[in-house]
Amino acid sequence: MSDKPSKLLIVDDLPQNLRALEALIRGEQRQVIQASSGDEALALLLEHEFALAILDVQMPGMDGFELAELMRSTERTRNIPIVFVSAAGRELNYAFKGYETGAVDFLYKPLDPDAVRGKVNVFVALDQQRRETQLQMAALERSRREQEVLLRELGDTQLELQRSLHMRDEFMSLVAHELRTPLNTLFLETQMRTLHVKRGNMAAFGQEQMSGMVKRDERQIKAMIRLIDDMLDVSRMRSGTLSIRPVQVELVELLERVVADLSLHAGATGSTVTLLPHTPVQGRWDEFRIEQVIVNLLTNALRYGNGRPVEVSIHELDAAVRIDVRDQGRGIDPADMERIFEPFERGVATGELKGLGLGLYISRQLAASHGGKLTVASEVGKGSTFTLVLPCNDKLTAADSPAITSAA
Repeated sequence: MSDKPSKLLIVDDLPQNLRALEALIRGEQRQVIQASSGDEALALLLEHEFALAILDVQMPGMDGFELAELMRSTERTRNIPIVFVSAAGRELNYAFKGYETGAVDFLYKPLDPDAVRGKVNVFVALDQQRRETQLQMAALERSRREQEVLLRELGDTQLELQRSLHMRDEFMSLVAHELRTPLNTLFLETQMRTLHVKRGNMAAFGQEQMSGMVKRDERQIKAMIRLIDDMLDVSRMRSGTLSIRPVQVELVELLERVVADLSLHAGATGSTVTLLPHTPVQGRWDEFRIEQVIVNLLTNALRYGNGRPVEVSIHELDAAVRIDVRDQGRGIDPADMERIFEPFERGVATGELKGLGLGLYISRQLAASHGGKLTVASEVGKGSTFTLVLPCNDKLTAADSPAITSAA
């Protein structure tokens, strides 16, 4: 049952009648509210929700019948049960008029206490049941909304599961494809060397030939190690176990070294990589991880730059440094600006796609682990600029560096 009491309105112009009627009908789970006129009753009706109104017929000013007509004409009070009470004789046919105005009963004075209490008990019980039903309906509506939320969450979970399964299948396919190329090359090299050995052609293993073989083997092994390292980094990032070891780093020197190392690769694509001059910039970062980010950005710029020059520039900010890697390639569609930072997502290159699509994802996570950020600005047909911002915090320690968190 409802915890709130049922409210009963009694209206009579005589205070002694109000006191006697209240004494007769008061009890548990009910609140009796008195009004000494029709106007006062109307004000109370607008303020409270009543289970029953007991109206005296003969009152000065607005009588009981007029009050009932006003109640029936208003939406808020239209359905309140009305019981009329009158001291007039039955010959006046007040009861007939009372029923015409929508009353549920008509009582004559002197009142029969048992009859009055019985009628009030019925309407209080009906009101309690009505409000209990409302509570149950409200609970059912809440339950329905909660079920809708759960169904939506279940649908989202199913979509995420399907996406995860699709990513897993794509990942396995990418890994197989990317590892097959260096493994096939190594296998063919091994087969060729075995054939030379069987034929006794030891001239094939001269110093110059052996040096070429070692370089080719080293290149293929490094490619496989890079793929495996990327996969391990993603696994560590998602589990929050990737460690950052800040040391004092001179950034310009690091960039010069990376640009020099990639110059040969740039030449193979018909491009060039230029580092604009800048005074030394000091900071505490994980040197290996920052180099990893720059290598990823430059490799992407060369891959998608259509053979045009790539430019690296440094800009000092307040307590931070900004590194821009700018290419002159085909650019990135606005709809793909964030997608390319997701794992296993790759842009559209002019040649065959290579790699697992993890470079930008790893780079953004590494930037965040240093308290920095990695963003991109691009215009289709005019190239892209990847911007790495790093705080120059001389006091940053491994314990203070922001934790790697999962983005998937």
